Order: sequence, then C-alpha cells, then structure tokens
Amino acid sequence: MAKPWYARKRFQKKLISLLIGLIIVAAGYYSESRSASNTTAAPAPAGMYHIVRFDDGDTIVVDMNGVEEKIRFIGVDTPETQDPRKAVQCFGKAASNYTQGRIGDQPIRLETDPLSTNRDRYNRLLRYVYLPDGTLMNLDIIQQGYGFAYLSFPFTKSDEFRAAQTTAREQTKGLWSSCKPTPNQYGGYTSNDE
Repeated sequence: MAKPWYARKRFQKKLISLLIGLIIVAAGYYSESRSASNTTAAPAPAGMYHIVRFDDGDTIVVDMNGVEEKIRFIGVDTPETQDPRKAVQCFGKAASNYTQGRIGDQPIRLETDPLSTNRDRYNRLLRYVYLPDGTLMNLDIIQQGYGFAYLSFPFTKSDEFRAAQTTAREQTKGLWSSCKPTPNQYGGYTSNDE
C-alpha cells in the first residue's frame, strides 16, 4: 500500500534537512582545513625568493621554485672570501657578514638588467637584489663601503653605482677606511689581502 502524501512530505523535509546539514559540515571542514594549511610554512610571495645560503658579500643561492640558483649581484664586487686561488681580502668577511645581516631571512626580489647578460662565465644568474622595503642591496653595499662598483660590463645603473662609490670613498666608509684598494685593469678597484 502506498504511503500517504503527508508521510512522503515529511520524508522529503527530513532528507532536505539532512543534506543541508551535511553541506554545512562539509563547508566548515573545508574552510578549517584551508586556514590550517595557510598557517604552515608560508611560501615567499609571488616574485620573491628565499635565500638558501650566502656565499659571500655579492653572491647568494636562492630557492627558485624548488631549484637552487646561484645569484651574482649586478654591478658590485665585494672583497673575496671564497676564491681558492686567492687569499681572503681585506674587508671580505665584513662584507659577507654585512650582506647576510642586512638581508637576514627576508624574502628578496630579483630583477634583470636589459644591458646585462643573463648569466656570467660561472653560470651564475646576474640580478639586482631588492629587499621587501625596496632597498637595492647592490647599491647599498657600495654606499656603505662594503664593496666596489663593478663597472667592467654595461648595466643601466652604472652611473648611480659609480657616484655611490665616489661618495663612500670620500667619506672613508667601510673598506675605504681600513683597506688599501688599488685600481685594477678593468677600471674598478681590488682590495688588498688581509
């Protein structure tokens, strides 16, 4: 015998209520799982990269979407600390410490230069390195006297870097106060050994 119409209506109401309840529970679970996954290890914002290690004052290694890439700062040359063919140069450790301390664990933004090649002869990417606050580290290193303007190759900010070097030298900042930089054959400077 068929169920009366009012029994079918009650069944439909219960079924609809059950489905609505399941949808609410599922939506709450989905929302909670999304917010929990967002609080774990946060990736760098788009276009920003985390540093894996600091090689010296002008070279870092970054994680570029799971691939480690060595980055050479465009237009700046800090005294050597890692070259096995050379002794550690005057202010080399200080320059490395400055770069590492200034950047710390902040994500960085990398920028190419239209006049520069993409990679150098050691296969390092050539880039401008920006902090989240907009500081151009390449220029900052020169301004603070931790490196020289590296003018052997063309790049768009060469005049600005040259002027920053002149100011740092005149104000005897950093290596200009404690080292004896000598002009090199490329029109730049080289630091003496420690």
